[in-house]
Amino acid sequence: MDRSLRRLIPILLLGLLAAGATSAAPPLPQGMNGVHPVPRSSSPVEIDGAMIEPAWDTALKLELDYEVRPGENIKPPVKTECYVMYDDSHVYFGFRAHDPEPEKILARYSDRDNAWSDDWVGVVLDTFNDQRRAYELFSNPLGVQIDAINDDVNGRYDSSWDAIWRSRGRITESGYEVEIAIPFNQIRFQAGDGEQVWGFDAIRSYPRGDRHHIGLFPRDRGNNSYLSQTVKLVGMQGASPGRNLEIIPTLTAGRTEARSSLPDGPFETTASDAEIGASVRWGITPNISLNGAVNPDFSQVEADAVQLDVNRTFALFFPETRPFFLEGADYFTSDINLVHTRTVEDPAGAAKITGKTGSHTFGVFAGQDASTNLIIPGAERSGFVSRPSLDADVAVGRYRYDFGKSSTVGAIVTHQSAGGYSNTVTGLDTRYRITDEDTLSFSWASSQTDYGAELVQSEGLPAGSLRDDAISAGYNHSTRTWSARASYSSFGDRFRADLGFVPQVDYDQWIVGGSRTWHGTEDTWYNEIHLGGDVDETKTQSGQLLEREWEYWLGFQLPRESFFWQGAGVRKRTFAGVEFDQQYAWIDYGIRPSGSFRFNINIDYGDAIDFANVRAGQRWSFNGGMTINGGKHFLLRFSHLHTFLDVPGGNLFTAD
Repeated sequence: MDRSLRRLIPILLLGLLAAGATSAAPPLPQGMNGVHPVPRSSSPVEIDGAMIEPAWDTALKLELDYEVRPGENIKPPVKTECYVMYDDSHVYFGFRAHDPEPEKILARYSDRDNAWSDDWVGVVLDTFNDQRRAYELFSNPLGVQIDAINDDVNGRYDSSWDAIWRSRGRITESGYEVEIAIPFNQIRFQAGDGEQVWGFDAIRSYPRGDRHHIGLFPRDRGNNSYLSQTVKLVGMQGASPGRNLEIIPTLTAGRTEARSSLPDGPFETTASDAEIGASVRWGITPNISLNGAVNPDFSQVEADAVQLDVNRTFALFFPETRPFFLEGADYFTSDINLVHTRTVEDPAGAAKITGKTGSHTFGVFAGQDASTNLIIPGAERSGFVSRPSLDADVAVGRYRYDFGKSSTVGAIVTHQSAGGYSNTVTGLDTRYRITDEDTLSFSWASSQTDYGAELVQSEGLPAGSLRDDAISAGYNHSTRTWSARASYSSFGDRFRADLGFVPQVDYDQWIVGGSRTWHGTEDTWYNEIHLGGDVDETKTQSGQLLEREWEYWLGFQLPRESFFWQGAGVRKRTFAGVEFDQQYAWIDYGIRPSGSFRFNINIDYGDAIDFANVRAGQRWSFNGGMTINGGKHFLLRFSHLHTFLDVPGGNLFTAD
């Protein structure tokens, strides 16, 4: 860990200098509409779902006057009121959601982040007022919570983020009420004693035939930045996270048994272990957090989504679910996936500092992993090397500077080493928003890798120092009715990003595509129609064709929360020196005929390759499911995936 930290000293110093800089709240644009002062709570509030406390009478009151989906900035079908106030430790939001038919309100007890199919209300908080990143916190009428981070710059929506906040709701004779209390120590915001300026939206989702999304302000569908359109909350003077310290102790025990002989020998204990660990989070200031972990329990977390790895040539991607790595994870993102913390399998200890002050965002992570895991990338397939007993030092440093209107430029360094092996990656990236409709992006990374004598000999990996570069560039144009995009990527055959997820190298790829959207009205049978397509080509860096593809898609967003998408394409693909001409088609359909039932199915058919035997085949895939809700307490969810591959002579495999 010491070696890893030494490599990150320049970035760490830059982050600390930025942290120490005095930065006032961003100024309000001159002449801007939609600026709302937030009052301090006049008396205590009990979060019980009943807005009867006198403090709500003095809170800021806002009405949600616009239906933004599927209607385009029209008068909403129902009335919704949002109330805002704060005290020394919390910011409070109250909702009165009026409903002429309260018996039709959809509200069930469910897992966190799984109430999207219900009625719900909530808030969007751009706490740095930088139009780049926002917290989203929603609640259904019973207080079931949904929370996420909206990365408006990179177009990423991270629902794995979970904060500790309070929400309660109740259904009334005229609709429902929800009370929300968000502690200041659960969100990050600009440090300072003056007033805060936050970008803000309040949202209601009202599912009745269509799912009506209702908000505070009219949305410009031709503007590809949602956060640049928010109204502003001014207040929260003196907001402080207080003693923002969280300590999570863990005790992890495990035992492994194996049969002494197969198939009927008795089970015998082969290993047993028990470890005490702890994770710590300290909010140093409102905008800087320090995380540490010693022997953390990283096993008992959310289970990975089931994926089939049959007839696959590249490594499967699994998202991060561990709380230690999720804290501030969006601070480390870039167009080239140079940081994928699932590669850190079993850290004995780790530390991380992340923060934002003014236009500066920074993050530093360092740790020691009790195992070394490497994806060995290639042009047509990837391999995998795992050494459970080989300790690895890992470290990442990231810095980003915000400029202009939602534009950024950043730098990153990653390092992993173990024994004679080492991999270091440095990179630069920028995303420049030319206009509200046009965005340019560019990323460059350079890697240096030495696998060491032991891995070279045992795994047959390349010897010597491997150096290479990777480039990713793109242009995106998006208006209310038209969109166009073009991108180019180039990954050298010796490029390695062992702390990221880059399973394919040695290729050059370009993609050009576009789409047209028709928006419905109250008198049309559709809500939206989408027609689009693209063409792409991928070659090895020596010029050998890997894939050339033409594809189109047609989609309908329809009433009853239903959709129908259909697409097809043709491609020429080369694998192991053999060229294959392929055609394929797919259908994706879903409908919610009632508030308690939902059905969806995906059918995918086309030419495929039996990679093990390098021959052509035909693939079918059926993936469907249904959800049944019975009252507030019962949920039945069923899903099934069936896929098979036929080759000359019969069926190669069937998987369910």
